[in-house]
Amino acid sequence: MIGAGPAGLATAAMLRRAGEEAVVLERGEIGGAWTMRYDRLRLHTVRRLSGLPGYPMPRSSGKWPARDDVAEYLRRYAAHHGLEVRTGVEVARVERAADGWTVVTQSGALASERVVVATGLNNVPYFPSWPGEFPGELVHSGSYRSAAPYRGRRVLVVGSGNSGAEIAAELAETGAQEVLLSVRTQPAIVRRDTLGVPSQLLGIASTRLPTGVVDRIAAGIRRIAIPDLAPFGLIPPERPYSDFLRRRVIPIVDVGLVDAVRTGRVRVVGALERFENGAAVLAGDERVEPEAIVAATGFRTGLEPLVGHLGVLDERGQPIVRDVEEPPGARGLHFVGFEVTLGGTIRLVGHEAERLARTVAAARG
Repeated sequence: MIGAGPAGLATAAMLRRAGEEAVVLERGEIGGAWTMRYDRLRLHTVRRLSGLPGYPMPRSSGKWPARDDVAEYLRRYAAHHGLEVRTGVEVARVERAADGWTVVTQSGALASERVVVATGLNNVPYFPSWPGEFPGELVHSGSYRSAAPYRGRRVLVVGSGNSGAEIAAELAETGAQEVLLSVRTQPAIVRRDTLGVPSQLLGIASTRLPTGVVDRIAAGIRRIAIPDLAPFGLIPPERPYSDFLRRRVIPIVDVGLVDAVRTGRVRVVGALERFENGAAVLAGDERVEPEAIVAATGFRTGLEPLVGHLGVLDERGQPIVRDVEEPPGARGLHFVGFEVTLGGTIRLVGHEAERLARTVAAARG
């Protein structure tokens, strides 16, 4: 296993349950990706539907577990299952071998019959190539921790995914002088729950319902739960589920953005096009002069150095196979945790881990 996040730990646990040996290699620490995210981060999926197989999240984490609670849960999960996790081990490359695979690390090579890559979609921060230079502070959302350093400053947040929405709302709440949210593609917005029903449940049901039905349900829920934000620059997609299937971008789960936009504490602006004479030039040639920019522009898998030479990635750097399938010509190589789902990523990787363990056990006969 490469990666000691939810996908790697769940897969190792399920393989051990099936009687297989499993070693997890992790460049940082267990659950380290969680501890490195911004302070106010919480799960947008409910605790009872977010545990990994064989060890539920504790009730003490609350309905929407916080960042540190999730990290602590992952550490306890590894201990509960007695997993062998080797931290501080950077994997450089996976190579084919006569009887399986060779995993090359900075401290030597390991031989294995199977390799599971579980490093996730959000591995390497992505910066668009904006022309020009910005003279102020420019950070990626992956390096953002809290709004404290931005009090009294004009801040442009670029990107209307969940990270951008939460960061913009936090900046507005904690005293930034001005907060601008740069939107390229209009996002869908949902509440974490509506009338006590978690939005995650519709996400789970969406895989079993016709696309058109889910579109109508999602649009109806938005009309009930979210006020009209079109006058403020946020126009809802007509077919939100179809839009998700096309773009594979999770809707904004509102934890304050809607109110901040309605009250003018966050102003929605166009897409960032370039920098020119110290200004940020937006779509429509609008110019703004922020003191700082937070680029919530997403992540990439960063899998190319690891497995790019094996012909198992698509043009976006993501695995060409889904779920627990083995790529053509790469028997014994698996990818877990690379699916985008509305039903909860942690929940999904638990199911993937169980399926992979059954697949491996069946192959053993």
